[in-house]
Amino acid sequence: MKLCFLADANSIHSFKWIEYFTDKDYEINWISLTPNSFNTSKDIKFHLLKNFKSKPLNILFNILFVRKLIRIIKPDVLHVHYAGVNGILGAFSGFYPFILTAWGSDILITAKSKVIKPLIKFVLKKADLITCDAEHMKKAMIKLGTDFSKIHIIYFGIDIEKFSPGPKDEDLKEKLEIVNSPVVISLRNLEPIYNVETLIRAIPIVLKEIPKVKFIIAGKGLEEEKLKSLSKELKVFDNIRFIGFVPNDELPKYLRTADVYISTSLSDAGIASSTAEAMACGLPLVITITGENKKWVKDGQGGYLIPVKNPKILAQEIINLIKSENLRKDFGKINREIIKEKNNYFKEMAKMEEIYRGLIEK
Repeated sequence: MKLCFLADANSIHSFKWIEYFTDKDYEINWISLTPNSFNTSKDIKFHLLKNFKSKPLNILFNILFVRKLIRIIKPDVLHVHYAGVNGILGAFSGFYPFILTAWGSDILITAKSKVIKPLIKFVLKKADLITCDAEHMKKAMIKLGTDFSKIHIIYFGIDIEKFSPGPKDEDLKEKLEIVNSPVVISLRNLEPIYNVETLIRAIPIVLKEIPKVKFIIAGKGLEEEKLKSLSKELKVFDNIRFIGFVPNDELPKYLRTADVYISTSLSDAGIASSTAEAMACGLPLVITITGENKKWVKDGQGGYLIPVKNPKILAQEIINLIKSENLRKDFGKINREIIKEKNNYFKEMAKMEEIYRGLIEK
């Protein structure tokens, strides 16, 4: 097969998806509006578009360039990730079979704009097949007029060998100065949608009962300085480790070193990758009732589901887990089995491979 992907090359989700098919020795072309942030195989033919943002004339320029490029590549399948600008470029490429993978905010947030909604509907209509990772996203696309029969649920999947339970990294604990401390970790970016502020506000409540707890907060974003200032104002800064961006290959050692995983997000598509990775590493969870979290975690079995923007409830559930090692172990085992059974990266990509073959034959 000769596959052509139109996907942002600064996203781990794009990289993981494409990497699977590179390892299968297919011919891969990757078109992107962003420079390549990963150490990709030299066998991938990478094409960087001129990123002129979203101005109409600039989009038109890229549409013409993509059309010309795809005529040269002559792929068997064009697979576009994200229904925004990438989706528009794919829809106007004139190429089929054209597969679209919707990521979440493109359908759940962007498509609500009166200006952008018609473009998203056009992209969905032009796609020969669509994948997403949540039933509620599928329903949202059907409401936008999409034929339900061409929508397939494919999860991005977790590499359960890479993300697996293991011993705590003692060197990392020394480096972060969290030796002999219970550790709570958050991996969501520091953007308003992920509401890390709620976690910061929960910390004084936790420390009042268990003073030794340390909090690892990974990620970067617009709210970084605001959150650091808030933590100083609440006098909890010394108990927090703001560690910034963590490469995906290094995440397992951070997760194994933690005792509890937290997600305070206000919105998700399906299950967040970081949440699934934490589950694969055998961590108990405290996560908000967003996206399809209820589908993956039953409250009191694997973790606790909490309302958004409620630091008191968040703090109490963290305290419950920190105080009970047996509960943490039981919840972690449940979570690990769920990911092994339902969100295995290799199984999900194998499903996608069959979809590619089916479309080509059709």
